[in-house]
Amino acid sequence: MVFNMKKILLKNALIINEGKRREADLLIDGREITRIGKDLSDPQAEVIDIKGKYLLPGIIDDQVHFREPGLTHKGDIATESRAAVAGGITTYMEQPNTQPQTTTIDLLEKKFGLAQGRSYANYSFLFGGTNDNLEELKKLDRNACSGVKLFLGSSTGNMLVDDKEVIEKIFRNTEMVISAHCEDEDTIRRNLEIYKEKYGDDIPIKYHPVIRSEEACFLSSSQAISLAKKTGARLHVFHLSTGKETDLFRNDIPLKEKKITAEVCIHHLWFSDADYDSKGTLIKWNPAVKTSRDREQLWDALLDDRIDVVATDHAPHTFEEKDNPYINAPSGGPLVQHALPAMIQKSKEGKISLEQVVQKMCHNPAILFQVEKRGYIREGYYADLVVVDPEKSWQVGSGNIYYKCGWSPFEGVTFDASVTHTFVNGKLVYKEGRFSDIRPGERLTFNR
Repeated sequence: MVFNMKKILLKNALIINEGKRREADLLIDGREITRIGKDLSDPQAEVIDIKGKYLLPGIIDDQVHFREPGLTHKGDIATESRAAVAGGITTYMEQPNTQPQTTTIDLLEKKFGLAQGRSYANYSFLFGGTNDNLEELKKLDRNACSGVKLFLGSSTGNMLVDDKEVIEKIFRNTEMVISAHCEDEDTIRRNLEIYKEKYGDDIPIKYHPVIRSEEACFLSSSQAISLAKKTGARLHVFHLSTGKETDLFRNDIPLKEKKITAEVCIHHLWFSDADYDSKGTLIKWNPAVKTSRDREQLWDALLDDRIDVVATDHAPHTFEEKDNPYINAPSGGPLVQHALPAMIQKSKEGKISLEQVVQKMCHNPAILFQVEKRGYIREGYYADLVVVDPEKSWQVGSGNIYYKCGWSPFEGVTFDASVTHTFVNGKLVYKEGRFSDIRPGERLTFNR
């Protein structure tokens, strides 16, 4: 699909934006939204009538693992950004646990070079903090990337930061958002040894949330938050998985004033430990999917604004890698194509409003990371837009999965709404199962 029109006029849209619904037309000229209003016309514009469909800002996913460089048999920037735009994600922030790990400014810039001209969606990359790269981190310009990532619990790529003195120095020496994976490593190791003694390497998957337990999550999150309060650091806790952790966060001040924020991921909102019997290691994530009660408490915290952002933690592995005994099966799974459809499904079920979906997946990531001119439908903003048909149902199956790994934890699920069009920087990159020949993703800029 080639779509090179400079101007595009979207007619009869139902715009979901900034807590409101509005029927209007929208004119795209080049990379930007230039006009929003009733009965717009432009003789030079290609007209697309989207009557009966929702028009949303492009989704900003603040946590993905696209596996490039070094792990490209699982996924790469081109394949996973392609899947992302099919799911309405127009901007992503990729994590540093690649090979080599993104722990120097030189390697960070090389990763930006890999994305240029190859990414369907806009991109930034997080700089990885380690036990021994504090001096390099101090040299990082606050506008260079979306932020700093700390693994305070081990996960794929093992970038564990466990030197408490170094962690405090990192907290004291960056103005950027510190995004943290919080699980207490000592607790996990003790729990794992108990089950290894009993089962060897073939531990039943149902014990994953017992090994990577509520205690491990809460201990690490609470310590990180205490340190952030002590140092004044800007902390964002990734992928909450327990109800207990949600009480660590505030909802009595606006997001712009928060120094400590939280994210929840799609899998922790959708699955529970009851799903391990049918899904097995395909839903093995770190932190683990836990109980249905935890899931409900996460929803409660999302809806009352203790949790600020919904993301994916998209982390593809091949099916062959996942189809292993517990110890050898890696944690993580592919999610970018199905995150927005899953949240719209929950909206249709009455769990969350569409306005709240847009707030948590578009507006709030833009506010939190101070992203420039994205995350909203506004005149003068970049034309990152998603069109959703609320009445077009579809079932996830092998023939419509775009991840390089070729599988999805949602396989067999029927969604009652579909992403039909995705625009990135004014370019139509996805339309009803077809992709553009151009890859217009750009490096993010920030208002810091």
